[in-house]
Amino acid sequence: MADIVIQLLPHILAALLYAGLAFHFWNTRWREGEHQSVASPMQTWERAAIAAALLIQAIGLYQGLFGEAGMHFSFGFALSLMMWLAVLIYWLESFMARMEGMQPMVLPLAAACSFLPVVFPNVHLVANASATGFKLHFLAAMLAYSLLTLSALHAIFMGFTENALHKRTLKRSLASLPPLMAMETLLFRMLTLGFILLTLTVGSGLFFSEALFGKPLSIDHKTLFAFASWGIFATLLFGRHAWGWRGKRALRWTLTGFALLILAYVGSRFVAEVILGRI
Repeated sequence: MADIVIQLLPHILAALLYAGLAFHFWNTRWREGEHQSVASPMQTWERAAIAAALLIQAIGLYQGLFGEAGMHFSFGFALSLMMWLAVLIYWLESFMARMEGMQPMVLPLAAACSFLPVVFPNVHLVANASATGFKLHFLAAMLAYSLLTLSALHAIFMGFTENALHKRTLKRSLASLPPLMAMETLLFRMLTLGFILLTLTVGSGLFFSEALFGKPLSIDHKTLFAFASWGIFATLLFGRHAWGWRGKRALRWTLTGFALLILAYVGSRFVAEVILGRI
């Protein structure tokens, strides 16, 4: 029992720290108030606190994923790892651009996802996890998921901001966000990098399935969703380059591609582990 508590403690601490930071950023950046500035820059202690939460969560993820018997995984750890990478990317991006207005959106999700391994502790042993090719495939997949998760969050808030600008009802929460053009530039930068990594993930799974997973590629719902998501992101980026797609059209394509990507792995693992009870 004590060992289980020790293993779960980093996830609990990280979730609490993320939740506290989420409230802090909401209170200082989004909450309406007469004596509050619209966009106060991120302070050194705020960056340090986010870094501490990332470190604590990383310890919990490492302990849970890599055991003596091999690598373990589950949909809870998948979402937790995805949001860990997402927060890390935002944290690094905050050194180059204004990200303080985005933190009240990202950190609550990080708090919820970092707590998932506590709620759903069951994991399954991953076959062939010791192979170098599998590790590269896994890393590319997680980075792609994280970048495309951030892209979806960006798309949602860009939509809110654009609607507010049209209605001239821009509140402090949206005014604290980076400029719309800067958000769009960052969106397509993350989409491009995420698409490259997704291409590597899908391509390695397609052509080297037997070497990576010990079995030939099977055409199941997970594979079909992954291919459909790849096709949507490829079309979006081509449309951006060829016809200058932007605005609501780009946002809709981004969210559609992300929804299919989530269904491809996390959705299938949720059904298998939680609904059907399979490990």
